[in-house]
Amino acid sequence: MTAFLFRDDAYLAECDAIVLAAGEGGFELDRTVFYAASGGQPGDTGRSVRADGREIAVTGTVHPDGDRERVLHLAEGALPEPGERLRVVLDWPRRHRLMRMHSALHLLSVVLPFGVTGGAIGEERGRLDFDMPEPPEDPAAIEAALNALVAADLEVRAEWITEAELAARPEMVKTMKVKPPTGQGRVRLIRIGTGEGTVDLQPCGGTHVRRTGEISGIRIGKIEKKGRENRRVNIHLTE
Repeated sequence: MTAFLFRDDAYLAECDAIVLAAGEGGFELDRTVFYAASGGQPGDTGRSVRADGREIAVTGTVHPDGDRERVLHLAEGALPEPGERLRVVLDWPRRHRLMRMHSALHLLSVVLPFGVTGGAIGEERGRLDFDMPEPPEDPAAIEAALNALVAADLEVRAEWITEAELAARPEMVKTMKVKPPTGQGRVRLIRIGTGEGTVDLQPCGGTHVRRTGEISGIRIGKIEKKGRENRRVNIHLTE
């Protein structure tokens, strides 16, 4: 079992850890700041530093065998040994851009209140697919609404509820094809805004900025038809 430090603090850029297992082109740790690819968010990259100063490049991170409680740090070259101590370090500029984009996509789901059928998070471009029969009439108005939420500098924070509480509030699940993982007894939520000023609250296991102001700015990109009642809306960070 790996402790996912990013769940409580997405701004931890490095940590010390012990190797639990090595093989399959990578290694697993007892704790990590690296997010493994899932939910449309790419896995983190970076490096690990051995006790003698030698470095191992971490080229990606995945959940081996689909086990969401494990993280395989994909590596190039010689792997560390089980029991070895490492310091693992994120490619922080890349991670932070992914955090900004992920939070921006949550805002997009606020401005366009339709069921979400898919999505992808990238450093330069992100997108959500919506169950939306007709394309938006005024993309400029969508862009303005998004940037108003950015400018409001709303707090973004994680919290937890039980699976039973989520089952009693199905409206919080915006994704139509992918449901939050269950079986752990609780579900992580991301809240944007506080109290009566909350604009979004939905299940999410990914990494986010602390405040919407960190996103800086959003530009609406191409809006594509992806089926009879499916529209893909692309967004870009302006800086």
